[in-house]
Amino acid sequence: MSLPSTAVRSEFVPTGTLRVGVNMGNFLLTRREPSGESAGIVFDLGRELASRLGVPVQFVEYENPGKLADAAKSGVWDVGFLGAEPQRAQEIDFTAAYVEIESTYLVPAGSTIQKIEDVDRDGIRIAISERSAYDLYLTRTLKHAQLVRERGADAVFKRFLDDKLEALASLRPRLITDQARLPGSRILEGNFTSVQQASGTPKGRPVAFAYLRDFIEDVKASGLVARLIEKNKVQGLTVAAKA
Repeated sequence: MSLPSTAVRSEFVPTGTLRVGVNMGNFLLTRREPSGESAGIVFDLGRELASRLGVPVQFVEYENPGKLADAAKSGVWDVGFLGAEPQRAQEIDFTAAYVEIESTYLVPAGSTIQKIEDVDRDGIRIAISERSAYDLYLTRTLKHAQLVRERGADAVFKRFLDDKLEALASLRPRLITDQARLPGSRILEGNFTSVQQASGTPKGRPVAFAYLRDFIEDVKASGLVARLIEKNKVQGLTVAAKA
């Protein structure tokens, strides 16, 4: 891809430092090392983008994607990494996805639910992480089942157990962990959606967005995203197809 122009740097990095908004709630893309240092694929991509722009980088961390998205219009970050959803696109210009993550359901032992289509019925209560990309998706698409929201994956799992809910919706890699903690539970085959993990700029930065869009396509095509998945030893991610 071409070198960034003065116009790109001016619009992308108004403070002189690239401020990268990060959703720390996605354990596949971010993590906290024992030393307290933040790490993961998103941090690697943020550093790569800052290097290409020729500017220093600062990471602005949020506990969940909803708070990251809410901050888009406040001017506190220049580029964000989070799931692309229509509700968030009102304030953020999203690139194509760089990775995809399957979302499905976990059901308890003895459940009569056998497939994805069985979940959206009257009387079915679904534990889910509040304002996650898959929460936004199911909020738009469910007709009968009820969403029961909690903040954070551990709180969601606890609510699922304590209230004896009929299903738990999450990313497939997380459900593998939850299944191991609940003997007899089952993860349903297939998915109700694949979360499109993308990058974006706040609305009103067209020159910066055009550069970011090309950057995301380049890091996919060059194999960098695949190498970062391997480097960070992450399972459950698929490099997204070319836009």
